[in-house]
Amino acid sequence: MAYRELVRRWHQGVLAADGGDWDTALDAFAGIPGPPARICFNMGCVHLLAGRPEAALWAFDDTIAKDSSLAVGFFQRGFVHLQYEEALSDYHMAFSHLRKNPFIDYKQLGLRHILYAWEVLYSTAAAQCQLQQWQEARVTLDKAVVWRPEGRTAILDLAFQQVQNHLFLEPMRVPLGEFFRPRKKEVEQLDSKDFLGKPKVISSIIPNDEYIGFEPLRPQVSRTKL
Repeated sequence: MAYRELVRRWHQGVLAADGGDWDTALDAFAGIPGPPARICFNMGCVHLLAGRPEAALWAFDDTIAKDSSLAVGFFQRGFVHLQYEEALSDYHMAFSHLRKNPFIDYKQLGLRHILYAWEVLYSTAAAQCQLQQWQEARVTLDKAVVWRPEGRTAILDLAFQQVQNHLFLEPMRVPLGEFFRPRKKEVEQLDSKDFLGKPKVISSIIPNDEYIGFEPLRPQVSRTKL
């Protein structure tokens, strides 16, 4: 598939998801052969919105298989996995792929979300609570305080109280309605024409289903711990 057509279907899928048309969005994303990690991630998020956690889990499995270093992919899969020990592994992997940075800003890759280390640790503690690992959850929350830029705040104070009383925490996730989106410039070029009135050639057919602009880019990260 030409990259131009990939962007068209990607954009159509996002627009459908924004409008709450889950099936149309999934059809658009599924129409991309060998969908890259970001498209699989979008499919998982749509399934979550549609109330299909099992299908979302499969989509996030594909996300991780396509990009094993995508921290936000592990983070979202951990949310779906919450009642299982696998959630703990996913959150550990998400934290590991932060590479000792306090956050990763995914805006450069098209997702309007910043994944914070302290949020990953908070969700790790939530999974530990589900597994009745209360002492481990307290230790994890202590680490979250260190990694939160503002230090110990109301949300963490409340979390400590809940764990102390053996009450479950709610894990965090990427906000509903946030997806990886194609670049605005690429979308604007979809219907552009040259001075002879012919469509511009944005790219040629990409061999082996390799899509330009997908995996070479990496999200922005903070280089120093706050």
